[in-house]
Amino acid sequence: MSAPVPTTHDESTQTYYIAAQASLAELRPRTLKHGDTFALFDRFGDLSSEPASPEGLYHEDIRFLSHLRFTIEGHAPLLLSSTVQSNNAMLDVDLVNPDLLRGDTIELPRDAIHVSRMKFLWNAACYEIFAVRNFDEQPRKIRLALDFDADFVDVFEVRGFVRQSRGTVHKSVRAPDQARLEYASLDGVPRSTDIYFAPQPAKLTTTRAVFELELAPKQRRAIFVTVHCRTHDRKIERNPLLAVRMARRDLRAATRQASALETSSSTVNDILCRSMADISMLVTDTEHGPYPYAGVPWFSTAFGRDGLITALQTLWMYPSLARGVLRFLAATQSQTNEPGRDAEPGKILHEMRRGELARLGEVPFERYYGSVDATPLFIVLAGRYWRYTKDLETLKLIWPNIKAALAWIDQYGDIDGDGFVEYSRRSGTGLTNQGWKDSGDAVFHSDGVLAEPPIALAEVQGYVYAARLLVAQLAEVMGEQALASTQRDRAAHLRERFDAAFWDDDLGMYALALDGQKRPCQVRSSNAGQTLFTGIALPERAARMARVLVDREFFTGWGLRTLSARERRFNPASYHNGSIWPHDNALIALGLSSYGHAAETVQIANALFDAASYMDLRRLPELFCGMPRRRDKGPVLYPVACSPQAWAAATPFGLLQACLGLEIDASARVVRLRHPRLPASLEWLRIRRLVVGDAHLDLLLRRHDADVAVNVLRKEGDVEVAVQL
Repeated sequence: MSAPVPTTHDESTQTYYIAAQASLAELRPRTLKHGDTFALFDRFGDLSSEPASPEGLYHEDIRFLSHLRFTIEGHAPLLLSSTVQSNNAMLDVDLVNPDLLRGDTIELPRDAIHVSRMKFLWNAACYEIFAVRNFDEQPRKIRLALDFDADFVDVFEVRGFVRQSRGTVHKSVRAPDQARLEYASLDGVPRSTDIYFAPQPAKLTTTRAVFELELAPKQRRAIFVTVHCRTHDRKIERNPLLAVRMARRDLRAATRQASALETSSSTVNDILCRSMADISMLVTDTEHGPYPYAGVPWFSTAFGRDGLITALQTLWMYPSLARGVLRFLAATQSQTNEPGRDAEPGKILHEMRRGELARLGEVPFERYYGSVDATPLFIVLAGRYWRYTKDLETLKLIWPNIKAALAWIDQYGDIDGDGFVEYSRRSGTGLTNQGWKDSGDAVFHSDGVLAEPPIALAEVQGYVYAARLLVAQLAEVMGEQALASTQRDRAAHLRERFDAAFWDDDLGMYALALDGQKRPCQVRSSNAGQTLFTGIALPERAARMARVLVDREFFTGWGLRTLSARERRFNPASYHNGSIWPHDNALIALGLSSYGHAAETVQIANALFDAASYMDLRRLPELFCGMPRRRDKGPVLYPVACSPQAWAAATPFGLLQACLGLEIDASARVVRLRHPRLPASLEWLRIRRLVVGDAHLDLLLRRHDADVAVNVLRKEGDVEVAVQL
């Protein structure tokens, strides 16, 4: 992720460090997202006004609503329930009045007034429906109030960034049913929060709306509130009932693009449903197609690496997402050499921001290219997408971008000409570490001393190896035989040199990285495990690493740590040095499966599905702590992990693919299952609408002792299933 830029070797002093004054794990916010808008509410559906609170309604990286508090007769209501629907479309909250006293007399007994709050986001607006009902035996006149405010802070300020100056906020009542909170932005973008009420409040000020309802016994009244995050003069739908119908229609259309999975376990079904709902929520429709934003709250924007890895994990059951990712990243590929953005021709985007700080250049992420791995991963996804879909139209469209990415690898990626791709930031405000572990303290030697750039990461060489082999296949499709032959030769040479330079027999795995002096970082890390995913590891090395990875120094019972417990900088509660990242586990599991290590693959899958069953909403977060599993105790949460987070949401699908050894070859019109296994909790798995080119399959996989029987339930088009037991 967009980890902090270090100013010292202490992670807590990094410039873009995510402050943890408020733990998301403790707050357990209710999260909604649509497009470029997301919200974090508390369990009541309100927003805290505390300075350290991350709660709010955000649009394009700016908080358009920072305070929201609903009261009944001036008192906070009692909470009955608070649930985000399983499809993530709406937050449902049920409230009742507390006992309201006048002196020692109960004037209104608790539970007399029931309030149902329904909230959802759609097209840059937050819609809310209050359904108020009187369950008392006599008529009641009830005074309800909604207090609101907006601070228009940038999401980086919420994360802890301190800025020197900012614009001012002006508040006004525009009409009897409309209030406006307007921000005089320093970047020139007009921003305002328009709040509409229906019916018209009895009293409306710039920060408060008061409603007075007269309710007969059992009578129900509705209050509608629309909060518009306004940056343009585009009209919005003012009717929440009509808006919710259109939002649900769009959601159904989006989810139908993916295969449907059902299992024998209700718990696993819940995990899969939540994961698919999270991916659908995080996906934003762009002019180039669907793109999964990385995660809420800190990374609700397009990240190259995150989108690519999310698409790789879901490619087998959601290929249209990969198409959107490829087209978007091709369209945003760097064409220029700009050191301030770490941009070079052919390089793939790392991060894109539209907030005030980014537009003013106070943070470098408006369009930033500081990741070493997104460019080879772009080629990897393109090659695998072609293999799974045979989509010639998309291949022809992005072929110039693929060749430009390959040219970046050869010309700019290999900084010192040694055949390995390295990184070294070119700007003082850019990211110091530019692999997926981009914390300032994530790459170091066995004595704990941080590695000096340029740094060649183990997994990145694997990405380049896979990219060269896949470019060779694509070049043959495009009629460029010479390029295909050259890339196969270069891949073979890279594999030999990588093994010689990175393998460490004492570690039992490949070294974490080579530093600027070509000294190996002799550290046991999950980075080495990811070399299995790309196939660069020699088979005998893969067998050795498989044993090391499932030993207790890595394997906790909840998954694999990012770092061995033996290492000097190991800390199970750190961001990258001992925590558990679900997507990291999935990529390693896919790699183990490809080398035939089915038992270790299933062991990892079992652990992650068990961990998800303990999580709030059965949602895998961005990461959690690497403490060992203990009886009657769930996983330990990381305080500021994004949840939902795209590549974590994709993890269950990557794990299932790994267990099944599933590969799709659209050219051969075949689905291959190599040594298929099922996680321990599953007796059967049903897959509907599995796409193979222009054909479709429904499959049923059922456990039989240690094997899996595969039945084709339905087939449309010319496609076969090949099972290797």
